[in-house]
Amino acid sequence: MLQVSALTIAAASRTLVRDLSFTLAPGDLLCLLGPNGVGKTLTLYSLAGLRPPDAGSVALDGQDIRHLKRQAIARRLGLMLQDDGETFPATVLGTVIMGRYPHLEPMARESATDLAIAEAALKAVDLLAEAGRPVKTLSGGERRRLAFARLLAQESAVMLLDEPVNHLDPRHQISVLRQLRELAATGHAILMTLHDPALAMRFADQALLLFEDGTWKLGRCGEVLTAGNLDQLYGTPHEAFRNDDGVAVLLPRT
Repeated sequence: MLQVSALTIAAASRTLVRDLSFTLAPGDLLCLLGPNGVGKTLTLYSLAGLRPPDAGSVALDGQDIRHLKRQAIARRLGLMLQDDGETFPATVLGTVIMGRYPHLEPMARESATDLAIAEAALKAVDLLAEAGRPVKTLSGGERRRLAFARLLAQESAVMLLDEPVNHLDPRHQISVLRQLRELAATGHAILMTLHDPALAMRFADQALLLFEDGTWKLGRCGEVLTAGNLDQLYGTPHEAFRNDDGVAVLLPRT
């Protein structure tokens, strides 16, 4: 669904990502990890066609994303931003219905089907009871879940999520990640950024590590998420443990 070829991203005369190449296929759940300021968000912007890369290309369903119209992209690819603050008054339901706009013809109103999809998305994130509330009255965690609901309502085959569990309590973190795991199982292609290697190990299939010198490592989580790689990635020692299910858990060494 998404093919990345020799992608290079620079900012302020610094190369953040150098010659990144990978394919995101149906059923993939890929986790992107890296320290603050390494270029994770700019990478997602480039993958979504919102920021031209300094070199390389991104293809969506075999077509260069730079040559596609925004509505055509939005029908196939959804982006959940890291900080998705609303800039105008809106209700919770009205915000989620915005996820249906790529599928509407010009000047068309939302149908009963669109409304049902939006309400199902709110139910999935435990916000259906808050459908009529102004967005400005929501907590940070509720806004995060609202942004996820809008992405769900968009029904894109490719989903890019920038820190989707930021501000969420443990119960809602696990709920969101389980839903992403289920979406991948039904054929969606998903790339998300996380800061917790333990969550990446538990829910993702593959991990992409972005290092501060612009290099990267990509592979199965069990192969890439090692204490040694995380030591290098974050500049702090890590230790590996195994939980009762035998799953590796990687934590910073205190």
